[in-house]
Amino acid sequence: MTQAMAEKKSRQKVYTLLVEVGRNKGDGLPEGATGGALMCYASGVDEAEAVRETVAILKQADLAPLDVSGYGTLDERLAEGHDISDDEKTLMQRALDENSVIVAQMTPFFDEKD
Repeated sequence: MTQAMAEKKSRQKVYTLLVEVGRNKGDGLPEGATGGALMCYASGVDEAEAVRETVAILKQADLAPLDVSGYGTLDERLAEGHDISDDEKTLMQRALDENSVIVAQMTPFFDEKD
């Protein structure tokens, strides 16, 4: 690995993002769902880059991102007292190692019936 590659990799951080999505043809959400929420771990040099990359990838997957909430890096979350499982830390490390976006959980939304 060249020095430049090592420096770029060391600047990357992983951010926890919650992305709300609407419906889109071919989005893979269950029939009857009105949208959903995706918990993602995304690498980037800052949170704005992580958000841009996540939105771009979700759009390529025919999802319709509506809103993104950022929860910070692992260190920021730990400082805020979040309880983070080993599985979650493993997924964060994978996002960093692969310089990627990992969708850790998808929760579909349904309208309540009267």
